Amino acid sequence: MCNECTKTFTVLHGINEVLVRCQECDATQSMQKLLSTPIVIKDDIIIKESKVGELTKEYIEANREVLRQQKKEATEETYEPS
Repeated sequence: MCNECTKTFTVLHGINEVLVRCQECDATQSMQKLLSTPIVIKDDIIIKESKVGELTKEYIEANREVLRQQKKEATEETYEPS
Protein backbone atom coordinates (compact mmCIF):
# COMPACT_ATOMS: atom_id res chain seq x y z
CA MET A 1 0.00 0.00 0.00
CA CYS A 2 1.26 3.47 -0.81
CA ASN A 3 1.18 5.89 2.11
CA GLU A 4 0.95 8.85 -0.30
CA CYS A 5 -1.91 7.89 -2.65
CA THR A 6 -3.34 5.07 -0.43
CA LYS A 7 -3.48 2.75 -3.47
CA THR A 8 -3.20 -0.97 -2.66
CA PHE A 9 -1.35 -3.33 -5.02
CA THR A 10 -0.77 -7.06 -5.17
CA VAL A 11 2.93 -7.65 -5.76
CA LEU A 12 4.77 -10.96 -5.69
CA HIS A 13 8.19 -10.44 -4.18
CA GLY A 14 10.86 -12.05 -2.07
CA ILE A 15 10.49 -11.86 1.70
CA ASN A 16 13.48 -9.52 2.06
CA GLU A 17 12.72 -7.43 -1.02
CA VAL A 18 11.72 -3.82 -0.34
CA LEU A 19 9.51 -1.89 -2.75
CA VAL A 20 10.82 1.65 -3.13
CA ARG A 21 8.59 3.41 -5.66
CA CYS A 22 4.78 3.49 -5.99
CA GLN A 23 3.69 2.39 -9.45
CA GLU A 24 0.63 4.69 -9.32
CA CYS A 25 1.84 8.07 -7.99
CA ASP A 26 5.61 7.52 -8.38
CA ALA A 27 6.30 8.48 -4.74
CA THR A 28 9.52 7.11 -3.28
CA GLN A 29 9.92 5.40 0.10
CA SER A 30 6.12 5.39 0.51
CA MET A 31 5.35 1.68 0.07
CA GLN A 32 4.22 -0.38 3.05
CA LYS A 33 3.83 -4.18 3.15
CA LEU A 34 0.46 -5.44 4.34
CA LEU A 35 0.04 -8.79 6.08
CA SER A 36 -1.41 -11.62 4.04
CA THR A 37 -1.81 -15.35 4.28
CA PRO A 38 1.29 -17.11 2.95
CA ILE A 39 0.99 -19.78 0.28
CA VAL A 40 2.64 -23.07 1.20
CA ILE A 41 3.33 -25.56 -1.58
CA LYS A 42 3.94 -29.11 -0.41
CA ASP A 43 5.85 -31.56 -2.56
CA ASP A 44 4.44 -34.64 -0.84
CA ILE A 45 0.82 -34.21 -1.99
CA ILE A 46 -0.44 -37.34 -3.72
CA ILE A 47 -2.72 -36.53 -6.63
CA LYS A 48 -5.61 -38.96 -7.01
CA GLU A 49 -6.00 -39.94 -10.62
CA SER A 50 -9.59 -39.67 -11.81
CA LYS A 51 -11.46 -39.22 -15.03
CA VAL A 52 -12.11 -35.73 -16.30
CA GLY A 53 -15.34 -34.37 -14.82
CA GLU A 54 -15.59 -37.01 -12.09
CA LEU A 55 -15.25 -34.49 -9.27
CA THR A 56 -17.85 -32.23 -10.88
CA LYS A 57 -20.29 -35.13 -11.11
CA GLU A 58 -19.73 -35.93 -7.42
CA TYR A 59 -20.54 -32.35 -6.44
CA ILE A 60 -23.64 -32.30 -8.67
CA GLU A 61 -24.96 -35.49 -7.09
CA ALA A 62 -24.23 -34.24 -3.57
CA ASN A 63 -26.04 -30.97 -4.21
CA ARG A 64 -28.94 -32.60 -6.04
CA GLU A 65 -30.17 -34.07 -2.74
CA VAL A 66 -29.79 -30.70 -1.01
CA LEU A 67 -31.89 -29.10 -3.77
CA ARG A 68 -34.60 -31.77 -3.40
CA GLN A 69 -34.78 -31.09 0.33
CA GLN A 70 -34.99 -27.33 -0.21
CA LYS A 71 -37.77 -27.75 -2.79
CA LYS A 72 -39.69 -29.97 -0.39
CA GLU A 73 -39.36 -27.43 2.42
CA ALA A 74 -40.43 -24.58 0.12
CA THR A 75 -43.58 -26.38 -1.03
CA GLU A 76 -44.58 -27.30 2.53
CA GLU A 77 -44.18 -23.77 3.88
CA THR A 78 -47.15 -21.40 3.68
CA TYR A 79 -46.65 -17.74 2.93
CA GLU A 80 -48.88 -14.79 3.75
CA PRO A 81 -49.87 -12.65 0.75
CA SER A 82 -48.15 -9.29 0.74
